Amino acid sequence: MRATVWAGSIFSLVVLVACGADAPDEVPTTDASVSESSETAALRVDVLDCGTIEVSDLDAFSSAGDYAGEADTFTDACFLVRHPDGNLLWDLGLPGILAVAGPQTQQIFTVSLDKTLTDHFADRGLTPDDIDYVAISHSHFDHIGQADQVSGATWLVSQGELDAMFPEDGEGAEIAAEQQALFALFEPMEKQMFTGELDVFGDGSVVIFETPGHTPGHTSLQLMMPESGPILLTGDLYHRAESRDLKRVPRFNSDEDQTLESMEAFEARAEALGAKVIIQHEPADIDPLQGEIR
Repeated sequence: MRATVWAGSIFSLVVLVACGADAPDEVPTTDASVSESSETAALRVDVLDCGTIEVSDLDAFSSAGDYAGEADTFTDACFLVRHPDGNLLWDLGLPGILAVAGPQTQQIFTVSLDKTLTDHFADRGLTPDDIDYVAISHSHFDHIGQADQVSGATWLVSQGELDAMFPEDGEGAEIAAEQQALFALFEPMEKQMFTGELDVFGDGSVVIFETPGHTPGHTSLQLMMPESGPILLTGDLYHRAESRDLKRVPRFNSDEDQTLESMEAFEARAEALGAKVIIQHEPADIDPLQGEIR
């Protein structure tokens, strides 16, 4: 079962809502946009609440069939990585229009959003223009929803994910029109493609690395934090702590064998680094961070 099948209804929902309401207003530029010099600022990460996803039946999230009938609530976190040489936004959450429309339910999903990325930036004395780079773990609707708010950033994207989102002519028949509408939000962005991994700032502190299988070009993020030490953000390699413990693969992943290989490589990296692993949809991992990683 492809991601386009299970997510199609939510794509339809958010695009229809977006067509019927105005986008959130852009926050004016403030003098506080840059508060620290590149020479003195240390790497830090702000954890942003980019929505909540309630799932009434988790059956699609395990090909083993052992989640049928279970329900769960997923966090949808975005991460503002603040480096002396620039700001990187990792993942883009649910569509911003949900902050206006309120919770929306279709089939097994109820999605909601309290605050847009632009509002999160304003809380920190920033505007979308202060975001230098954007990277998504993958192109599912809950990770790309607010691309329109950071269209001036450079998009750091694995070649595999870019090819899956924008296939050659005649090869994109399985991509629903609703998905294509969301993907189109990335078209104005300047792009920097990579394969394997990308050392974003050239100092080893922020590294995007491929973990394909959930989608063809899925990626995860490695951070070398001054206080916390090595951190690995999973993207959707895992959705729950139990998914990691039991190596459960969602039915809608693009390639189950590739996913398992990526899990093995990810765990080897985590062990070699002595890294803390943060599952991005797992409230037990996100809530204790209290909005920051230092």
